[in-house]
Amino acid sequence: MLNYSRYRRNPVVDYPEREWPNKEIEKAPVWCSVDLRDGNQALIDPMIVEEKVEMFQYLIKLGFKEIEIGFPAASQIEFDFLRQLVERKMIPDDVIVQVLTQCREELIDRTFESIEGCRQAIVHIYNSTSTLQRDVVFGMDRDQITQIAVKGTEMVKERAAKFPGKIILEYSPESFTGTELDYALEICNAVTAAWGPSPENPMILNLPSTVEMNTPNVYADQIEWMNRHLANRESIVLSVHPHNDRGTGVASAELALLAGADRVEGTLFGNGERTGNVDILNIAYNMFSQGIDPKLNIEHVNEIIEIYERCCKLPIHPRHPYAGKLVFTAFSGSHQDAINKGVKAMKERNSQIWQVPYLPIDPADIGREYEPIVRINSQSGKGGVAFIMDTYFGFKLPKAMHKEFANVIQAISERQGEVSPDQIMESFRAEYLDRKEPIHFRQLHMDDLSGSVKSEFDTRVTVIYTDHGVEKQFEAVGNGPIDAVQRGLSEALGISIKILDYEEHALQSGANSQAAAYIHLLDRETGHVTYGVGVSSSITRASVRAIFSAVNRLGLTGR
Repeated sequence: MLNYSRYRRNPVVDYPEREWPNKEIEKAPVWCSVDLRDGNQALIDPMIVEEKVEMFQYLIKLGFKEIEIGFPAASQIEFDFLRQLVERKMIPDDVIVQVLTQCREELIDRTFESIEGCRQAIVHIYNSTSTLQRDVVFGMDRDQITQIAVKGTEMVKERAAKFPGKIILEYSPESFTGTELDYALEICNAVTAAWGPSPENPMILNLPSTVEMNTPNVYADQIEWMNRHLANRESIVLSVHPHNDRGTGVASAELALLAGADRVEGTLFGNGERTGNVDILNIAYNMFSQGIDPKLNIEHVNEIIEIYERCCKLPIHPRHPYAGKLVFTAFSGSHQDAINKGVKAMKERNSQIWQVPYLPIDPADIGREYEPIVRINSQSGKGGVAFIMDTYFGFKLPKAMHKEFANVIQAISERQGEVSPDQIMESFRAEYLDRKEPIHFRQLHMDDLSGSVKSEFDTRVTVIYTDHGVEKQFEAVGNGPIDAVQRGLSEALGISIKILDYEEHALQSGANSQAAAYIHLLDRETGHVTYGVGVSSSITRASVRAIFSAVNRLGLTGR
């Protein structure tokens, strides 16, 4: 039995005055990419310097203005990487590199050595503050932990005063979500007082969900409580750094923005330790889907995927939001039908606003294609098959025909799995267009009888056809060529048939256009019905071929 009794609920915040549930996200936050630090340290095979350079340059192309590039005091590779960026003048004037360090003097000295020559940099210091880590890792009380943070701040401030460029301090009480709120406030205020920020020169207070410990609403309560109670709030950029241990990193970040956060640290596609960091792209695309400018250049998701997978050597899951290969597909028949109708409605209404069921955004807006939207398998229905026939091949099947042909495709999918559009068309051709046995239409001759007072019918047809390979012909009259052919076939084959419905449309425009005709045919003796389909440059010949197709499908070989 699952031993759930070993675990205890993490405490929630008693905060009935919360206001974040009534707010909406209205603008993008300050984004900070930590792909090159938090993301890179979580890779099975960390990036080499050339890959880091490529990733850094691509993050700039995406529009990131703050990029945490590593822990240069703890790694020679990361130190050398930062020196390359500086010496090769690869850091644009409007981009700020961020470097992480613990609050130890030798590490802070090494960190300042690494950023020498930078016009500006964020020096990110941290120490763990949670109840658990104070107890089992450090064996320190609150005052001792606070002293580490304050001393680290003072050391950075002393060196920043001598640094020729601009230094912005960022402080993170690591494991914030496991820290008592009153103590988190106490240590953050102590760091703020030691640094002395102003509205013109603010500092960053980063409140990380280092380990997700509760539902996103609890994190939002914690952020709003801190947002309300922080001293000198107007001089602070309030940042969040959510992880994804409970699978709610994106929700935690979005609710934190409602709660007053100004800035989000995360990675592309959520790469990070354990279950990952928050996925910045996911949040940005969510904003885009709500008509908010995400302030990132993310319109080419396939390019982002290619560079990410190559540098990080991690695949994107096929169901990953917005980026996965299958996220703009629909296997369900009802979904396919709704997508089909939504796309048609937008075209008919000439709407500039995207509103299609099951597709929150237009895939084309982020560099995806329409072709993969509908996939056909055993779970698909009539709407999906009809959508494929229309979208890919131009056949607008009559609604009553959808189920008949879908049943044909479902039988194939139950044997083999997914059915490709080309295979669907191949089956359509075999079932309808090439259904030429046992009777095969060859030629049609028509005479107009409308000027003759001797006839009650206006059309006479002469049809040449083969029956089991033997050439035959019949002559018949009727009100129009379709009626005449029906009458002639009934008499020639000794069958009783009735045309229930008839539809036609052009398959393409221009001088070489073809027409498609659909005949819904009833066998009066058995009650069986089916469709036949014909294609020709002449709509009349297409209709006759459709009649012959339907007769063959009904198995009416003569009685």
